[in-house]
Amino acid sequence: MLPAVGKVRKRPDFTQAVRALITHVASAHRDFAHLDARRILVVAGEARRASRGTVKPLTFADKKRTDSMGRKKPMVKVNGRQMLYCITLRPLFFRHSTPRQRVATVLHELFHIAKHFDGTLDHLRRHEEAGEGFEAEFGPIERRVWKRLPPELVTPFAYDGEVRVQQWLEKPQSWLPGERASHRNLYTEKHLFEGVVRMKTTAVVKTVH
Repeated sequence: MLPAVGKVRKRPDFTQAVRALITHVASAHRDFAHLDARRILVVAGEARRASRGTVKPLTFADKKRTDSMGRKKPMVKVNGRQMLYCITLRPLFFRHSTPRQRVATVLHELFHIAKHFDGTLDHLRRHEEAGEGFEAEFGPIERRVWKRLPPELVTPFAYDGEVRVQQWLEKPQSWLPGERASHRNLYTEKHLFEGVVRMKTTAVVKTVH
């Protein structure tokens, strides 16, 4: 007789957990009220030095695909909706972060997004421009959001184990180098896949009321 097989724990959808966080802060906190979670793509990606996450604009100003220099960006459209930003969560986010650090990483990247939400970043909130002023402005916002965050939104960020996360099957370039047929003009959900990432969490979640 074969031994009984234990119940397999289903891998949570972490992409959806991040979307839920973005949707919540956009509706509950005025500092993020300009965001539209439906137009922010979230993916897991490769390591980049000591970075836990990055945000990339997918258009030029005013949602245009071509800038004044003639550079052209590929269109990123998922389920029929144009994406304006892509947040990439990197290995350190999953392997060497506390739940609060993970939430703060997402908020940090959202904080870079321009108030116009036109596919660009706020140049005054770039680290090289703001310097120490960035943390002076962002820190109080992060603490305020964390303090008021519903526990059910924090729980996925404290998960320990394998999760499902959206990833690029074929990654778009920052812009298209001329009219070469080898470069794709349109990226859709067909160029994404749901991969498995191991989250390692040892910190205890303490929700502040």
